[in-house]
Amino acid sequence: MSALALESKAMLKDRVYGVTQTIFHAPYFQRHIVGIPKIISESDGVIVSEANYLVIRTKLDSFSEVFNAGRYIDTIVRENGRLKFRQRICVFDSELVPNSIIYPI
Repeated sequence: MSALALESKAMLKDRVYGVTQTIFHAPYFQRHIVGIPKIISESDGVIVSEANYLVIRTKLDSFSEVFNAGRYIDTIVRENGRLKFRQRICVFDSELVPNSIIYPI
């Protein structure tokens, strides 16, 4: 099951348009902290790694709060001498999902 799936550049562009042009929400700051990646495997130029993350949200008139926490499972490939994400799966620590995921985690 996916809370938000962005499987192509067009889907990502659509989300950016929605966030910047159509959605109204109370302003807040979101701090995204990502831990040091751990390489799980590497084979034929494909790297699978895992990294913990924490998202903290701060509304202008309230204290900061933990919005979401979990881990990323990344598939990374080398293209034209550069490392690029082929896939990033975000696994939440909690089964409870915030009802206001506006920006991709």
